[in-house]
Amino acid sequence: MAPARGNGIRRLLRDVPVFAGSAPGFDPSSAPDEPLELFEEWLRQAVEAGVSEPHAAVVATADAGGSPSARVLILKDADERGFSFATPSSSRKGRELAQRPEAAMVFHWREQARQIRLRGPVLIGTPEENALDFRERSPEGRAAGMHGRQSAPLGDPDEVARAFEEGLAAVEADPEVVPSSWALYRLVPMEAEFWQGHPQRLHTRLHFTRSSIDDAWKRELLWP
Repeated sequence: MAPARGNGIRRLLRDVPVFAGSAPGFDPSSAPDEPLELFEEWLRQAVEAGVSEPHAAVVATADAGGSPSARVLILKDADERGFSFATPSSSRKGRELAQRPEAAMVFHWREQARQIRLRGPVLIGTPEENALDFRERSPEGRAAGMHGRQSAPLGDPDEVARAFEEGLAAVEADPEVVPSSWALYRLVPMEAEFWQGHPQRLHTRLHFTRSSIDDAWKRELLWP
């Protein structure tokens, strides 16, 4: 085994402050009985507090062999049906979801020392839902989504600009056009955890679980 390159990164990380923001109070005993209501409450507080991109979340998937991958994307909606995000079904995450239709999602609101973790099966939208989601994107967003080659090997960086221009022309020519690969996905949470950080490490973790979509949620506190 090659020798370690030194501990410069370790020293750098040790000097980075944590919980530099202003952590709001959280009393889990007064929290709603269902995670969706608490998520909406925390999301509104994050927006009102000016948290940067509170709709950004890490979504983790796994391939058929169980090897995980994760990326940051934008939450499109959240309701009783699940937490929605969109991507071409031909992308890496789309292919992995076809093989293993389950995922985990994490929101990290650094300014408030808050995290929300979700885990559960993932359902793909109907053709009508997929089309509606795509058509609600900005013209630039639709143009970027027209090529359907996300995660594919790229030989020439100039191809991206050319594909964008082609996509923009297609959208301008037909505002109703929708690529067949576009998909709206919903993560249906079977597990949800709300984590409130504390400067003295007295963190609060409120954990929700259910065995099926029709079951009532069970809640418990976890050790930090």
